[in-house]
Amino acid sequence: MRHRKSGRKLGRTASHRKALLSNLAGALFENKKIITTVPKAKELRSFAERLITFGKRGDLAARRHVLRFIRNREIVKELFDNIAPKFKERPGGYTRITKIGNRKGDNASLAYIELVGFESYFKKKSEEKAKKKEKKKEKKKAEKKPPETSTEEETDKKEK
Repeated sequence: MRHRKSGRKLGRTASHRKALLSNLAGALFENKKIITTVPKAKELRSFAERLITFGKRGDLAARRHVLRFIRNREIVKELFDNIAPKFKERPGGYTRITKIGNRKGDNASLAYIELVGFESYFKKKSEEKAKKKEKKKEKKKAEKKPPETSTEEETDKKEK
Protein backbone atom coordinates (compact mmCIF):
# COMPACT_ATOMS: atom_id res chain seq x y z
CA MET A 1 0.00 0.00 0.00
CA ARG A 2 1.12 3.52 -0.73
CA HIS A 3 -0.31 5.27 2.31
CA ARG A 4 1.40 8.47 3.51
CA LYS A 5 3.86 8.54 0.62
CA SER A 6 3.30 12.00 -0.78
CA GLY A 7 5.14 13.53 -3.68
CA ARG A 8 6.20 12.30 -7.08
CA LYS A 9 9.57 10.72 -7.80
CA LEU A 10 9.57 11.93 -11.43
CA GLY A 11 11.87 9.04 -12.39
CA ARG A 12 14.86 10.66 -10.70
CA THR A 13 17.10 10.15 -7.70
CA ALA A 14 16.53 12.36 -4.66
CA SER A 15 19.45 14.68 -5.45
CA HIS A 16 18.46 15.01 -9.10
CA ARG A 17 14.86 15.73 -8.11
CA LYS A 18 16.00 18.42 -5.65
CA ALA A 19 18.19 20.03 -8.33
CA LEU A 20 15.35 19.88 -10.87
CA LEU A 21 12.87 21.58 -8.55
CA SER A 22 15.42 24.24 -7.55
CA ASN A 23 16.14 25.06 -11.18
CA LEU A 24 12.46 25.11 -12.13
CA ALA A 25 11.64 27.39 -9.17
CA GLY A 26 14.49 29.73 -10.13
CA ALA A 27 13.21 29.89 -13.70
CA LEU A 28 9.66 30.52 -12.47
CA PHE A 29 10.71 33.40 -10.22
CA GLU A 30 12.89 34.89 -12.95
CA ASN A 31 10.41 34.62 -15.84
CA LYS A 32 7.09 34.56 -13.89
CA LYS A 33 5.80 31.87 -16.28
CA ILE A 34 7.33 28.64 -17.61
CA ILE A 35 6.25 25.63 -19.67
CA THR A 36 6.90 22.17 -18.25
CA THR A 37 5.21 18.79 -17.98
CA VAL A 38 2.10 18.51 -15.81
CA PRO A 39 3.64 16.24 -13.11
CA LYS A 40 6.67 18.54 -12.80
CA ALA A 41 4.38 21.58 -12.60
CA LYS A 42 2.30 19.98 -9.85
CA GLU A 43 5.41 19.09 -7.88
CA LEU A 44 6.91 22.54 -8.45
CA ARG A 45 3.73 24.22 -7.18
CA SER A 46 4.21 23.08 -3.56
CA PHE A 47 7.96 23.71 -3.68
CA ALA A 48 7.65 27.25 -5.08
CA GLU A 49 4.77 28.21 -2.80
CA ARG A 50 6.85 27.24 0.25
CA LEU A 51 9.67 29.48 -0.99
CA ILE A 52 7.24 32.37 -1.57
CA THR A 53 5.95 31.94 1.98
CA PHE A 54 9.54 32.27 3.23
CA GLY A 55 9.82 35.37 1.06
CA LYS A 56 6.77 36.84 2.78
CA ARG A 57 8.52 36.46 6.14
CA GLY A 58 11.35 38.53 4.75
CA ASP A 59 13.88 38.09 7.56
CA LEU A 60 17.50 37.04 7.18
CA ALA A 61 16.90 33.46 8.27
CA ALA A 62 14.18 33.06 5.65
CA ARG A 63 16.47 34.52 2.98
CA ARG A 64 19.23 32.08 3.94
CA HIS A 65 16.77 29.19 3.90
CA VAL A 66 15.68 30.08 0.35
CA LEU A 67 19.33 30.46 -0.70
CA ARG A 68 19.81 26.78 0.21
CA PHE A 69 17.57 25.87 -2.72
CA ILE A 70 18.02 28.75 -5.16
CA ARG A 71 21.70 29.62 -5.44
CA ASN A 72 21.31 32.70 -7.63
CA ARG A 73 21.28 35.75 -5.36
CA GLU A 74 19.61 37.99 -7.95
CA ILE A 75 16.64 35.63 -8.23
CA VAL A 76 16.34 35.46 -4.44
CA LYS A 77 16.47 39.26 -4.30
CA GLU A 78 13.69 39.39 -6.92
CA LEU A 79 11.65 36.93 -4.83
CA PHE A 80 12.03 38.88 -1.60
CA ASP A 81 11.76 42.40 -3.06
CA ASN A 82 9.17 42.08 -5.84
CA ILE A 83 7.30 38.77 -5.80
CA ALA A 84 6.63 38.08 -2.11
CA PRO A 85 5.31 41.59 -1.25
CA LYS A 86 2.63 41.17 -3.94
CA PHE A 87 1.32 38.14 -2.03
CA LYS A 88 1.45 39.74 1.45
CA GLU A 89 -2.32 39.56 1.96
CA ARG A 90 -2.83 36.29 0.06
CA PRO A 91 -2.99 33.15 2.26
CA GLY A 92 -1.64 30.75 -0.39
CA GLY A 93 -2.37 29.80 -3.98
CA TYR A 94 0.44 31.86 -5.48
CA THR A 95 0.75 29.79 -8.66
CA ARG A 96 -1.60 28.79 -11.47
CA ILE A 97 -1.25 25.68 -13.63
CA THR A 98 -2.85 25.75 -17.09
CA LYS A 99 -2.72 22.63 -19.25
CA ILE A 100 -1.80 23.38 -22.85
CA GLY A 101 -1.86 20.02 -24.62
CA ASN A 102 0.70 17.38 -25.47
CA ARG A 103 4.29 17.67 -26.66
CA LYS A 104 4.87 16.71 -30.27
CA GLY A 105 7.82 14.34 -29.81
CA ASP A 106 6.80 12.09 -26.92
CA ASN A 107 3.14 13.07 -26.34
CA ALA A 108 3.90 14.24 -22.77
CA SER A 109 1.20 16.50 -21.34
CA LEU A 110 2.48 20.06 -20.99
CA ALA A 111 1.34 22.94 -18.80
CA TYR A 112 2.11 26.56 -18.05
CA ILE A 113 2.89 27.29 -14.44
CA GLU A 114 2.75 30.99 -13.65
CA LEU A 115 2.68 33.33 -10.70
CA VAL A 116 -0.80 34.70 -10.03
CA GLY A 117 -1.07 38.48 -10.34
CA PHE A 118 1.74 38.98 -12.85
CA GLU A 119 -0.46 39.12 -15.95
CA SER A 120 0.44 42.78 -16.54
CA TYR A 121 4.11 41.72 -16.59
CA PHE A 122 3.40 39.48 -19.61
CA LYS A 123 1.46 42.26 -21.37
CA LYS A 124 4.40 44.63 -20.99
CA LYS A 125 6.81 41.98 -22.26
CA SER A 126 4.65 41.20 -25.31
CA GLU A 127 4.28 44.94 -26.09
CA GLU A 128 8.06 45.37 -25.88
CA LYS A 129 8.53 42.41 -28.25
CA ALA A 130 6.03 43.89 -30.70
CA LYS A 131 7.83 47.27 -30.63
CA LYS A 132 11.19 45.58 -31.25
CA LYS A 133 9.73 43.62 -34.14
CA GLU A 134 8.23 46.78 -35.64
CA LYS A 135 11.54 48.64 -35.37
CA LYS A 136 13.31 45.72 -37.03
CA LYS A 137 10.82 45.76 -39.93
CA GLU A 138 11.26 49.51 -40.39
CA LYS A 139 15.02 49.11 -40.35
CA LYS A 140 14.81 46.38 -43.01
CA LYS A 141 12.60 48.56 -45.22
CA ALA A 142 15.04 51.44 -44.88
CA GLU A 143 17.92 49.19 -45.95
CA LYS A 144 16.06 47.90 -49.01
CA LYS A 145 14.93 51.31 -50.24
CA PRO A 146 17.94 53.62 -50.63
CA PRO A 147 17.17 57.24 -49.88
CA GLU A 148 16.80 59.42 -52.98
CA THR A 149 19.48 62.05 -53.12
CA SER A 150 19.00 64.82 -55.59
CA THR A 151 21.03 67.91 -56.14
CA GLU A 152 19.66 71.36 -56.76
CA GLU A 153 20.53 71.19 -60.45
CA GLU A 154 18.51 68.00 -60.95
CA THR A 155 15.46 69.51 -59.27
CA ASP A 156 15.76 72.64 -61.47
CA LYS A 157 15.87 70.46 -64.60
CA LYS A 158 12.78 68.56 -63.51
CA GLU A 159 10.86 71.76 -62.94
CA LYS A 160 11.62 73.07 -66.49
